[in-house]
Amino acid sequence: MTAYVEAVSELRPRMRRAIIMIQDLVMVLVAVALSLILSQSRLSFAAFSARGLACWALIVLIAHLLFRSCGLYNTVWRFASTPDFFNILKGCGSLTVVLYLASLAFRFFFEPVAGLNERQFIVFFLVSFTIISAPRLYYRFLRDGASWRILRRAPGDAPVKQALFIGRLSEADVIVRFTRAAMPAEYAIAGIMATEMDAPLGTRIQGVPVVALRPRLVEVLEDYVKGTESLDLLIFGKGVEREIEDYAELVRVARHSGIAVVQFSGLSELGQGGRLVLDAVEMETIMRRSAVATDTTRIGAFVGGKRVMVTGGAGSIGRVLVKRALELGAEAVLVADNSEFGIFQLDQLIDDHYRDRLTSRIVDVTDRPHMMRLVSEFKPAIIFHAAALKHVPLLEENWEAAIETNVFGTLACAEVAAECGVPQFLLISSDKAVDPTSVLGVTKRAAEQIVSSLHETYATPSPLHAANGHRAVASSVHRSGTKFIAVRFGNVFGSNGSVATIFQAQIEAGGPVTITDRRMTRYFMTVAEAVDLVIMSAADAEQRQGKDDYAIYMLDMGKPVPILEVAETMIRMAGKSPYTDIPIRFTGIRPGEKLHETLHGENEEVVKLDIAKLFGLRSDVVQWPRIEAALPALVAAMHDRDKAAALAVLAGFNQAEEDIGARGQAVPKTAVQIG
Repeated sequence: MTAYVEAVSELRPRMRRAIIMIQDLVMVLVAVALSLILSQSRLSFAAFSARGLACWALIVLIAHLLFRSCGLYNTVWRFASTPDFFNILKGCGSLTVVLYLASLAFRFFFEPVAGLNERQFIVFFLVSFTIISAPRLYYRFLRDGASWRILRRAPGDAPVKQALFIGRLSEADVIVRFTRAAMPAEYAIAGIMATEMDAPLGTRIQGVPVVALRPRLVEVLEDYVKGTESLDLLIFGKGVEREIEDYAELVRVARHSGIAVVQFSGLSELGQGGRLVLDAVEMETIMRRSAVATDTTRIGAFVGGKRVMVTGGAGSIGRVLVKRALELGAEAVLVADNSEFGIFQLDQLIDDHYRDRLTSRIVDVTDRPHMMRLVSEFKPAIIFHAAALKHVPLLEENWEAAIETNVFGTLACAEVAAECGVPQFLLISSDKAVDPTSVLGVTKRAAEQIVSSLHETYATPSPLHAANGHRAVASSVHRSGTKFIAVRFGNVFGSNGSVATIFQAQIEAGGPVTITDRRMTRYFMTVAEAVDLVIMSAADAEQRQGKDDYAIYMLDMGKPVPILEVAETMIRMAGKSPYTDIPIRFTGIRPGEKLHETLHGENEEVVKLDIAKLFGLRSDVVQWPRIEAALPALVAAMHDRDKAAALAVLAGFNQAEEDIGARGQAVPKTAVQIG
């Protein structure tokens, strides 16, 4: 029987289904014969006479039609479940009733058939259901049970990895079933650690024992890894990191013991063997705070059908914005970035079925004519301006590049958006714009003020031109219907140059892990969560007018995290010990860095919105004429390579009107210390 089931399973689907149909019809004929034998009935005609053969043929025809109509052949045997066996029950019951009614009709219109009564039909129903169900049950047993793996494993096959599953019992049932059904077998679940506190300890899910419950998960895992050398894998269920407080500690215990850690995220298609999709557990998952589910319906309705442009779209935040816009149904997405390799990498990340809606252009955002041509041709409904230089120490030395990209680049893109009538322009800002102490912070704050001023006045200056690629000022102003907003947030895990990325590389190299100061803290958020909230900000801004309108939105980043804690956690997650296996070295605060970042200034009012993790900010706004008047001084300082003068002009972007001197120069209230 085992050899037969194995042979059938190797056939092509169409051939396999034909054999199953023939097998079922043979089983029906066997059931007829057995029902007569078991009930000790004798028919009034010979089984192989002309009348007998006609009866068999009629039974076979009726059975085939009924079984097809009841869906017996629409099921993959290895995934057969209760509804599928109900179909068999329905098919056999229908066949029994039809044959019984046929016998009554034959008796009424022609002649009674000796040896036939209700007893034979009851026996036939029971026998037919049993022998038609049996091969399916046996096949399911072989595919799900250890016997199938023993049957199929060749002497040279790799051993199956032993795993523990941590998650909900309902998910454990799926995990166990699919790990057993995988061909070739890769994992075997040795035990289940349930996240439900009221789960029945000691019970079994498809033969696999429940070995631990909350809150003793860490304790049991430690005992488990000490008592066995055969555990290879720890599998977390979906969303477990948000359900249990000991998530990071469980990862640490497992990795410290040499056990790989993965997270279940779904199932592949049945045609690919019904495999589990297991993702690596990344640092952003371990350190993330509890997240609130995004209102996908709202951001989908906002982005869906729109033409979206993303400047800096090949960067770490920009590329996630691009992918998310495509996933949410944007009509088309245009990426504008000056990194050829970055655009190439982005192209590799995009799924094939999204490629026809994605266009990429290599362009510098400060190249106003090129940007004008792109926007005029593409006609976006929204521009996400993510293009920026943002490495604090590097920009202290390369201050001209910072001003060129972060200030003049933002100004050029905003001008183009207004002149082309783009409905919405959104600037990706930074927490470093709050009380800035670095070139990066000053330039990002200036960019915020440009966007805020345009938001207030709904106007932009006419095209400006000057030597060396900069612009002189013209006095005329054109009205614009563009909605200008900025979104401010802190660090994101996984972004280019983030501490998590740097620490990971240092740990893989054996250390040391370098930290500027043990007291330093930063806000952290996952890129995916930040991007969804950025899109939500744009969706919210689209609906606001008047006094309830906000030029700047702020993301709720949770509590600031000590950088030292991030480093120590990452080292432990790698199965190492901080200071012993991987040294940690403190290098001192670099030029422009703060010990602690803030998300809003003392003079800014934080307004709670009806959207989770999102706030509106009310801040002092510099009027556009002042910004317009300051631009020539900034151009002159850039031309003279006078860093102090350039930064003084930018600092003046954020000064109140009464602090402006008689000659229009900004007089800062306090000196801005910039290295």
